[in-house]
Amino acid sequence: MIRAVFTVESKLVTGFEISGHSDYSEQGSDIVCAAVSSAAYMTANTLTEVQGLECSETVEDGFMQVKLSPEEARDAQIVLNGFLLHMNALEQAYEDFIDLKISEV
Repeated sequence: MIRAVFTVESKLVTGFEISGHSDYSEQGSDIVCAAVSSAAYMTANTLTEVQGLECSETVEDGFMQVKLSPEEARDAQIVLNGFLLHMNALEQAYEDFIDLKISEV
């Protein structure tokens, strides 16, 4: 199962952590993993390469974590909330394969 945790501080999304594999189908043809991975990478790249924000990023097999300071997060809300909305839709469509949580700090 893919676990996605979005961190919220003072009503601002300040980061996310994605871990695991969906096991929806074989590696290489798993549309759930592909959808989540693609959206997560697009989000991280938009924050760093398009918006030029300073993010702490960790990427390993089956794991991605992106953190922003509250100051940087203010400028990232449209992108982060768009990703959260997308992940909510994926969780609803594939509820047996994705677990989404909001962690308020």
